[in-house]
Amino acid sequence: MPTPVIAVSHLRKTYGSTVAVDDVSLEVHEGEIFGLIGPNGAGKTTTMECVEGHRKPDSGRITVLGLDPLRDASALRQRIGVQHQEAHLHKRIKVWEAVDLWSTLYSRTVDTADLLNRLGLDTKRNAWFMTLSGGQKQRLFVALALIHDPEVVFLDELTTGLDPQARRVIWSLVTDIRSKGKTVILSTHLMEEAERLCDRVAIIEHGRVVEVGTPLELVEKHCPERRVVFTSESAGVADRFKAALGDHSVASDGATYTLQGEGEDFVTDVIHVLARQGIRIRGFRTEVPSLEDVFLKLTGHGIRD
Repeated sequence: MPTPVIAVSHLRKTYGSTVAVDDVSLEVHEGEIFGLIGPNGAGKTTTMECVEGHRKPDSGRITVLGLDPLRDASALRQRIGVQHQEAHLHKRIKVWEAVDLWSTLYSRTVDTADLLNRLGLDTKRNAWFMTLSGGQKQRLFVALALIHDPEVVFLDELTTGLDPQARRVIWSLVTDIRSKGKTVILSTHLMEEAERLCDRVAIIEHGRVVEVGTPLELVEKHCPERRVVFTSESAGVADRFKAALGDHSVASDGATYTLQGEGEDFVTDVIHVLARQGIRIRGFRTEVPSLEDVFLKLTGHGIRD
């Protein structure tokens, strides 16, 4: 296996009697989008801040691009880009002024005009920060994180508070960053966001890593169940399915039937039975578990509890 871009081993960080991060270990590989997922207060932001070198851990070992985030802070700062969850700018700073200011912090920068154009901010160059929409502010923070063409990009709760349309614009930007060969590590409490963007995720709860894997791997491992729901006026539907599929669960509510089973072929098997038996249906749909279901099963509560 190639050397990971980010390696975290037994990371621990406390604030007085509060344990924010408790023995976290993980690896992030080159060119992937890696997600830290969990509810607010789970330890995601603290973990990222330690990896970025913005907080000193109590114990553990961290390397980013082969560098120590604290000892090699100056060298690392030139190679990583960071978008902070609670980032703020002066309300009357203009977009181009913020970009120019950030450019002075690095030894080399990208074409800033092209960067703003790619992020859809070219028409906002002369706009004050306070006049930007939530999505435009987030895109500006992404621009500031990318201004020096970093190898690794950190994005913390990037789309919190955005409307669905603005969120999808940001998602497109993140996949575009990865397509240019960058490594992205992001934190989010939005399971749909993690499923859409991340190659792999680490589920964090109470400062600990509960599970790591691709979204699909985690769903198949912990929630292999599949459900098919349809409506039919045909006679004996439940009995016919029990006879054809054996132990698969069949429940009915009037003319609406719910079939539950496991495996990739379950839905196909249900369709084959419908065809062979000549059962006429309406409103056929499948229900596949998500990362939200995985989180619930592993932690005993939902992401928003």
